[in-house]
Amino acid sequence: MSESNSVDIVVPDIGDSESVEIIELLVSAGDTVSVDDSLLTLESDKASMEVPASHAGVIESFTVSIGDTVSSGDVIGRMSVSADGSQEADKSDAAEVPAPAPAEAPAAAASSAPTKEPAPAALPAKTSKPEPSASAGRPSASPTAHISDEKMRKAHASPGVRRYAREHGADLSLVSGTGPKGRIAKSDVMAFIKQAMEGLGSNYGSRGAVTGGAGIPPIPEVDFSKFGEVERVELGRINKLSAANLHRAWLNLPMVTHHDLADVTEMEDFRKQLKAESKDGDPKVTGLAFHMKALVKTLKAFPKLNSSLSADGEALFYKHYYHIGIAVDTPNGLVVPVFRDVDKKSINDLAIEMSDMSSRARVKKLKPDEMQGASMTISSLGGIGGTAFTPIVNPPEVAILGITRASMQPVWDGSSFIPRLMCPLDLTYDHRVVDGADAARFMAHYIKEISDIRRLSL
Repeated sequence: MSESNSVDIVVPDIGDSESVEIIELLVSAGDTVSVDDSLLTLESDKASMEVPASHAGVIESFTVSIGDTVSSGDVIGRMSVSADGSQEADKSDAAEVPAPAPAEAPAAAASSAPTKEPAPAALPAKTSKPEPSASAGRPSASPTAHISDEKMRKAHASPGVRRYAREHGADLSLVSGTGPKGRIAKSDVMAFIKQAMEGLGSNYGSRGAVTGGAGIPPIPEVDFSKFGEVERVELGRINKLSAANLHRAWLNLPMVTHHDLADVTEMEDFRKQLKAESKDGDPKVTGLAFHMKALVKTLKAFPKLNSSLSADGEALFYKHYYHIGIAVDTPNGLVVPVFRDVDKKSINDLAIEMSDMSSRARVKKLKPDEMQGASMTISSLGGIGGTAFTPIVNPPEVAILGITRASMQPVWDGSSFIPRLMCPLDLTYDHRVVDGADAARFMAHYIKEISDIRRLSL
C-alpha cells in the first residue's frame, strides 16, 4: 500500500490581479482529482478562470468559500497525495490561469458596507497647479502628479485601487482603510472623495461649476422612493468593470467619430450564395467575417491606426500583427474576445472561430488572454438597428469601428437611381494620434475594400 502525503492547495500565478473573487467551487472534501482537474472558478476582469489541480489525489479540505477573494500564492486548502503516484505539474504548465494585461486589470472589488467610517480629510491643497505635460496640447500623464509617489507607495492598496485614486486625485496616504490589516478598498477612496467634495464649497462658482480642487463633482444621490415604488438591483461585476473602463477612456482620450456609408450589396449577395450552398456542419458565414478581413487590409495600408500611444505620450508603438477584437453582447454584459492573426485566416476559419468564441463569451468561459492584444475593435449593431452611433475607443487601441444595420437606399449611378444595400460605418479615434484627414482616408480605403470583396483575396 502506497503512503500518502498532505500538500497545500495553492492559487497559481494569476498575474497582477489581487483579491480575485471565487464564484464557483467545482469539487468538495472527499473528491478524487487528477492533475489539471479544475478545482474552483475565479472571476477576474471580464472573464472566468479555472484553477487546476497541481497533483493527483483526494481533497481533504477547503479553507475558502464562494464569494471569498484570493491572490496568487494563497493557500486555499489541503489534499492527500499518493507518495508514489503523485504527479506534480510543472509550475509553468499546470498553473495555466492566464494573467490579465496590467493595463486592463480591474479595480479591486468595492466593499458595499465599510466596517468603519474613514476619517474626514481634505484632498491635496490646490495652491499649486500640476506641471504641464511635455507634449503640448496633451493632458498630464497623471492627474495627481503633485501627490507624493512615496506616500502613494506606502499606502496598503491594490494596483486597481491605486489607479482609481490617481484618476480621481485622491491621496492614498490620507485615506483610512477598512479592509483586513487596514487595506484600502475602492469604497474607502470613494468615501474619502465624497467627504472632501462636501468641504469644497468655497471652490464652486455660483452656478455649481468646479473652480478648483478634485475636479468633477459627483452626481447628487436621489431618494427615488419619494416618487413611487422602486427596486434596487445590483450591477453585475462585468457591468461595473465595463463602466469603469469606459469612464476612464472618456476622461483620458480626446475622441472624434467619423461617419460614413459603404455599399455592401455585392458582399451580401455573395454571403447569401454561400449560405444557399452550405451543407450541414458547414460554418455559418456572417458579414462580420468580411468586415474583419476588410479592416485588416485597411490597417495594413494605414499602420498608424494599428498602433498605441506610449504612456508618456512621447512615442507610438506600431504593431506588426493583426488581431481584431469583436464586442459581444452577453447576458452578463459586454465582452470583447480577440481574434488573432486575422490576416492569416480565411472567411470560413473566422466563421468557425466566431461561433466558438461567441458561445463561450456568453457563458463566461473566455480566458483573460483571449480578450487582450487587439489591434482594433469592431462594435456591430447590425442585428439590432440604428443608423449611426459613436462607439468609445478601447485603450490602448487608438480607434474602434462601429457597424450599424444596412438598409436598401436609392443611389445615383450617373444616369438613374438604383437600389443598393448601404451600411452605416462609424470610426471613433483618439485625436492625439489620428487626424481627421487620416480618418477620412482610412474610411475611404475601408469602403473600397468592403464594397468590392474581390479585393479581399489580393
